Order: sequence, then structure tokens, then C-alpha cells
Amino acid sequence: MATNSNSSLFDCNCFAIRQAARYVSQLYERHLNVAGITAAQYTLMVAIARRPDVSMADLADAMVMDRTTLVRALKPLQRDGIVEAEQQAASSRAVGLRLTSQGKETLKKAVEQWRIAQAEFEAKFGEKRAKALRQSLFELTASA
Repeated sequence: MATNSNSSLFDCNCFAIRQAARYVSQLYERHLNVAGITAAQYTLMVAIARRPDVSMADLADAMVMDRTTLVRALKPLQRDGIVEAEQQAASSRAVGLRLTSQGKETLKKAVEQWRIAQAEFEAKFGEKRAKALRQSLFELTASA
């Protein structure tokens, strides 16, 4: 692959996206830490709350994660009594995930903090630009 001698990190889509992702993650982490969870845990909790008894495979697909990464991400939530996994049928190895009552309470607190983070991001970036950015990013991952 030939590279243009005039190109730099500022021409790299991957670099720009990863740098922006770190910045945005730090913003949301600052707020979600008040609820005792990370931004990654928040997204998993929301996905599980929307689809109680979701299988690991379906959740991994929805989150665009491999199952090993998902299992590692879920371990602290299970350890802390926020998410529980239950075998869906005696004849199946499939496991369904759901929030515990403690998980629902944690999510309630986290949603309040998420709203604050969301408002801060949109105040800095612009509400319309944020919406367009989300739409573009979801289109990108939907085509994968």
C-alpha cells in the first residue's frame, strides 16, 4: 500500500474516530461514574433492559462485540449483582441475560447521569450535529 508523503495522522479516519471516541468516552465516564458504572457497562445495561432474557449471541451481535469480549465486560456486572444470566432451557446451552432489581435501580441512577452527559456533549458539539453524527455512525455499523 502506497502512502502519500503529505499524509499525516490528521488524514487518518481511524485515528480521528479513536481520538474522538476516547474524548466522548471520558465525558460520559465522568458522569456515569457517579452511578458506579462505566460507559461500556451503561450501554450493555440499556441493551439488556430493552430486551430482557436476550441471549449472549444476540447481545454480542447488537453491540458489535465478539462473545469473549462481551463475557469479560459482563463479569463485573454479574459479580456486583447488576446482571444475572440464566439458562433459557434445560436442553439448551443458551443463556438469557436480565437486570436484577439492583441492576434496575443502578440503571435508573445512571440514566440521570447519562442525560447530563448527553446534554453536555450536545452543548459543546451542537444538537443537530450530534444527531447527524449518530446517524452516520449507526449507518456505518449497520452496513458491517
